[in-house]
Amino acid sequence: MARRLEFHISSDYEGKSVREFLKKEADVSARVLRILKNDPQGLSRNGAHIRTIDPLHENDVLTLLLPDDKAVSVSAPTPIPLDILYEDDDLILINKPAGLAMHETHNHQGDALSNALAFYFARQGVSAVFRAVGRLDKGTSGVVVCAKNKYCAWRLAGAIEKTYLCLVCGKYEGSGTIDAPIIRPDPNKTLRAVGSGGERAVTHWQALKTDGICTLLRIRLETGRTHQIRVHFAHLGTPLVGDAMYESPDLRLSHQALHCATCTFTHPVTGERLEIHAPMPDDMAALVESMSDCP
Repeated sequence: MARRLEFHISSDYEGKSVREFLKKEADVSARVLRILKNDPQGLSRNGAHIRTIDPLHENDVLTLLLPDDKAVSVSAPTPIPLDILYEDDDLILINKPAGLAMHETHNHQGDALSNALAFYFARQGVSAVFRAVGRLDKGTSGVVVCAKNKYCAWRLAGAIEKTYLCLVCGKYEGSGTIDAPIIRPDPNKTLRAVGSGGERAVTHWQALKTDGICTLLRIRLETGRTHQIRVHFAHLGTPLVGDAMYESPDLRLSHQALHCATCTFTHPVTGERLEIHAPMPDDMAALVESMSDCP
């Protein structure tokens, strides 16, 4: 079913055009605006069709009708269990397990999160394609935010605050910041490294628990480079536990000990401030169970 959004016009937009309201107040992307303009039912004011050049008046109700996705998802539906943290008409947030790829690749056919959501949407009768707002590496667990329509995907891009937990091979105390540029030494490989001339990358960390050998850190990213957390701590000689790609000396896990624990954002439709939490996975939690709080 098409998604209907309603906006009540305030005195600030008295006499101003529909286009101006949609661009400035509703933050509608140029792509979505084209879709609305080309659909006879895309835009209406007080129940009647309206053009983007027409003026608005105080107390008008402007309605946007976002059409269903016409294209079939490129991912084949696969019955993979989902841990759903939050869902409404516009968003679905998943607690992705480590080992589940985000998208299908030549190495992952039919066993990615995109396949799982394609199956879930089909069972729910929802016509939506896979729109992950941001991504997590295959070996990283935690919150993934997915938008069910183009409008919400546009409004959430770059507007989600994430907090990560990671377990590093080394003892840390207090808090700090790593500001070191990241390069891609070989364009044919996914491996990254710290190097001059790379993209600026800033990682803020706080030590939570330690056993004197490994430390659980809370991470906030100021930038979002590929493998940023993994690369920064490997550069300091304290790679993440289980991170074979970055030569971790501790391979008690089959994947890097990295978990997206919290996503905080303003809902693009309701305006509600949401903070969604995902519990640490059992294998990672078992490694920190006996650790002591850091001073």
